[in-house]
Amino acid sequence: MTDAARKNQETRERKRRYARLIRRILALLAIALVVGAIVLAWMPKAVPVDVARVKRGPFEVTVDEDGKTRVKDRYLVSAPLMAHMARLTLEAGDDVQPGAILARLLPLPPQLLDPRSMAQAEARVAAARAGKRQSLTTIARVETELRYAEREAQRQRSLKSSGAVAEAALERAELEARALKEEHASAEFAAKVADQELAMALAALGRIGKTRAGDEDEQFELVSPVKGRVLRVIQESEGVVQPGTPLLEIGDPSALEIVVDVLTSDAVEIKPGTPARIERWGGDRVLRAHVRMVEPSAFTRLSALGVEEQRVNAVIDIDEPRSIWSALGDGYRVEARMTVWRGEAVLQAPMSATFRQGDGWAVFTVREGKARQARVEIGHRNSRAVEIVGGLREGETVIVHPGDRVADGVRVGVR
Repeated sequence: MTDAARKNQETRERKRRYARLIRRILALLAIALVVGAIVLAWMPKAVPVDVARVKRGPFEVTVDEDGKTRVKDRYLVSAPLMAHMARLTLEAGDDVQPGAILARLLPLPPQLLDPRSMAQAEARVAAARAGKRQSLTTIARVETELRYAEREAQRQRSLKSSGAVAEAALERAELEARALKEEHASAEFAAKVADQELAMALAALGRIGKTRAGDEDEQFELVSPVKGRVLRVIQESEGVVQPGTPLLEIGDPSALEIVVDVLTSDAVEIKPGTPARIERWGGDRVLRAHVRMVEPSAFTRLSALGVEEQRVNAVIDIDEPRSIWSALGDGYRVEARMTVWRGEAVLQAPMSATFRQGDGWAVFTVREGKARQARVEIGHRNSRAVEIVGGLREGETVIVHPGDRVADGVRVGVR
C-alpha cells in the first residue's frame, strides 16, 4: 500500500470516529433533554399569589352607615277646633314668616253646645300654658349653662395661649359652647311654638258655642309662629276638619341634623363629640361633622338577609358653613363615617392577608420564594386593614387572599 493510500485510509478512519463521537454526544444531549423535561414536569410549580407590604402609617377605625337628614325643629300645624277649612294655598317648599296666614277655618252650621268639647278645649289651654312654662324654664337653664360654657371656653383659650392645657381640652370646651348655642336656638323655637299653641287654644275656647246664624263671615286664621319653610302639606283639600287634625308641617331647613342608625355593638364606641365625615351627599366635597348624641333607646330592624338586628340612632351635626351644603333638604340620604379610633404611625397589614388559626390569627409571608406561615397579634381593625401588635416587622411581604394551594413551605410566585 502506497503512502497516499494509507493516508487516505487514516483520514477516512478519523472521520468515522468523529462521526461516531458526534452521534454519541447528540444522543446524550437528547437523553439529558428528555430527563430534564420529565424532572421539570414532575417538579411542583410555583403558586401565583398577590402580595402586599407591612407598613406604618395613619390608621383609623370608623363606623360607616347610611343616614338621612332631618330638620331639628319641626312645627306640626293642626286644627284647634272642629271647623270647615278653606283649601290651602301653600305648597311644600314655600317660605313663611312669623304671623303669616297658613290656613283659614270657617264656622260650621249652628249646633248645640257640647260640654265635652268645652272640657277638651279647656284641657288644651291648660296643656298649652304648661308647655309655655316648661319652654321658659328650659331657656333659662340653657342660658345659664351657655354662659358658663362660654366662660370656660375663654378660660381654656387663655390657658392654651400660655401652654398650660392641651389642644383637646380647648376643643372640648368650644364644642360644648357650640352645642349649647344650638340647644338655646332650639329652646327659643320651642317657646315661640308654645306661645302660638296657647294663643290658638285660647281662641278655640272662646269660639266654642258661639257659632250662630249671622256668623257666616267669622273665620279663624291659623298663623305661623316662626320663620321657616313648609316641609309637608298633609291636608290640602277643602273640607271639615276635626280638632287635632294635622294640616301641614313647618321647619327651618337651615337647622339640619343627620340621623344614622347603627348596630348597638358599634354604638357603645360612639361618644358625643366623635368626629364624623359626611360623604356621597351630592356635593363635590366631604363634609366635616361631629356626633351630638346617641339616642338612649334602641329598636329592632330586619337586615337585608332577614336577620333581626338591634340598632340605635346616632345624631350628627354638620360643622361646615351652610353655604356649602345649602342644597341639602329634609329627608335626604347621605353616608356617614364616624371615627371611633385613630393612630398616626400604626404598623398595619391588609385585612385580606389575615386568617383564623386556632384561637388566634396568622398570615403567610414570602421568604426566599416560599410561603411561610406566621402567627400574629392584631389590635384595631377596619374594613381594609388591621393593626399588627406582634409577629411581623415593617417591610415584610405578606400574601393577600391566600388560596387553598398556599401552605407553609410552598413555592410561590408574585403575580
